[in-house]
Amino acid sequence: MPGAFTRFAPGWRTLGLAIVLPASFAAFSPAAFAADVVVVTDSRHPVKTMGGERLIELDRASGLEAELSADLPADPERAAAIVRQRLNQGGTDLQRRIGTAYQGITDAWSLGVTTIPAVVVDQRYVVYGEPDVARAVSCIEQHRRRQP
Repeated sequence: MPGAFTRFAPGWRTLGLAIVLPASFAAFSPAAFAADVVVVTDSRHPVKTMGGERLIELDRASGLEAELSADLPADPERAAAIVRQRLNQGGTDLQRRIGTAYQGITDAWSLGVTTIPAVVVDQRYVVYGEPDVARAVSCIEQHRRRQP
């Protein structure tokens, strides 16, 4: 029986490491402490994301509007017909992008964001002006450890 156990032991050790190592890396990453990370910015304030956070670009809606209204004729009826055609051609994907863009603006407003870039964690903590999301989350986590 002991011989059979040692034959399977290396596989079990490998399986254990495959589970334990990623879990321990995740436990010590800045994002591990932050349950909900929202980044609010615009195209003039690029940020370095860490992955997994929600990114709200405040000027995305105006960019989509600019695409829809590009090169429209002066005649309002023809312009409206062209915009309807563009909306139909964009289909549900374009409608989703427009909805998401405006929802982001609403969410940033409801979070009370006043300056960009802003990194908001758990709808409670915010760091303004830091373009590196991981660094901002790390600052918040340091604060949370000092202020339980």
